[in-house]
Amino acid sequence: MSHMRLTFAWKKSLLFDVGQSGQVLAIAPPVLKHLQKYQQKRANALEAGGQLLARLSLEEVVIEKATGPRPSDFRARALYVPDRLTEQLEIDHSHKKGLHYVGDWHTHPETRPLPSGSDRESIRESFIRSTHSLRGFLLVIVGTAEFPLGLYVALNNADHELVLAPRLCPTGREKQHRTI
Repeated sequence: MSHMRLTFAWKKSLLFDVGQSGQVLAIAPPVLKHLQKYQQKRANALEAGGQLLARLSLEEVVIEKATGPRPSDFRARALYVPDRLTEQLEIDHSHKKGLHYVGDWHTHPETRPLPSGSDRESIRESFIRSTHSLRGFLLVIVGTAEFPLGLYVALNNADHELVLAPRLCPTGREKQHRTI
């Protein structure tokens, strides 16, 4: 008997309104595919993570690249510790190509992910210690549910967290592919 698996091909970016700023956050299809690849759907899957790199304009922030995980990162079922030196090299290299560091992503082995206290503290510390002109850094946590339900997306600064909700239309899932 053959096994059928349903996968989604993202043809459009997943969009989020950034509070009342008028800006839109767009997560590009290649980034969504990268995040899906590391969802912890198996009992032995290790936590993964990396950085989010984007093109910035007054109207929108378009996340075009997600880095990681790297061989030099520490990964366990419920722990991810990135290689910070390599991350800084990625930021420097990407900046030369017009991409700016805007935050971090990592996985959680839960359907609808929520950040831990250490997740919030980590992004807060990154915001405080980094040299930048942004009003906040993104924290994206990838759960096991299909997107967008399986994504936690929030903008964080030194004092506040703004949880972002995806726009419901379009869904970003334009086409379903079946593989047998």
